[in-house]
Parts: sequence; C-alpha cells; structure tokens
Amino acid sequence: MRTVFEAAGGCDGLIRLADAWHHRVMADEVVAHAFSHGYHPDHTARLAAYWAEALGGPPMYSDSFGDETYVVKMHSGNGEHGEMDRRAIACFDQALTDVGLAKDPVLRQVLYDYFTWATTTTMARYHESADDVPHGLSIPRWSWDGLQA
Repeated sequence: MRTVFEAAGGCDGLIRLADAWHHRVMADEVVAHAFSHGYHPDHTARLAAYWAEALGGPPMYSDSFGDETYVVKMHSGNGEHGEMDRRAIACFDQALTDVGLAKDPVLRQVLYDYFTWATTTTMARYHESADDVPHGLSIPRWSWDGLQA
C-alpha cells in the first residue's frame, strides 16, 4: 500500500502544499501574526520535509534540521490561540484544494485529520512555555489509519 506521503505526491507534492498553505496563512490577518516576528527563508521546504517525514516519507527533517522537540519548541510559549489554529486549519483545507489534493476524498480527509491533530495537539500542548517541552521527542508518524503508536 502507498504511504500518505506517496499519495500526496512525495516531496514535490508536499512542497506545493506547504507553499500553498504558506501563501494562504500570510494572507490571513489572524494567522499571519504568527509570522510577524519573521521566519526562516526556507520555511516552505522545511515544512514540506517535516510533513514528508510525518506522513511516511524519508527522515529528511530530523536528518537535516532537528527532532520533534525542536519543532514543538518553535510553536510553544505563545499562549492559547484557538482562533489562530482554526484559521490555520481552514487555510490548510483551502490549500489542499489549491494543489489538487482534495480531489481524492480519502487522501484529503487523512491530510486534513493529520494537520488538525498536529495543530491542536502537538503544536498547542505547551502554550505556557517552550521550556516545558521534553527533550528527545520523535516526529509523530501518521498513516491512513491515523497516528501510529
């Protein structure tokens, strides 16, 4: 069976998705605030590498940039931001359509579920302080059946 990574178009498909999502969030007045302090010039490629690894592709992110602890720390210590999360998820849903990944309803749902889970769970868990994030976390893996134990 193909991985979610393969079904989403591999590295190229996820770069297109990350780029479409990034354009959508930068145009959203609430979500764009998260990027107001700046972001890495290779944000789209790094995001695509992270998604690739999480969705069954090669460990490009952890081999080149960092582990889950690194990612979660970047998203922590900013207080609760439910409205921002909801809007980021809506931007992701629109980006799926933008790049043609919404044509397959099963793939669309798996990607949507993954992004929603990651946004509202792992990336929102340590809203008080990035210092609360444990060391040595591994990037969670997501398959057609959801989170892999």
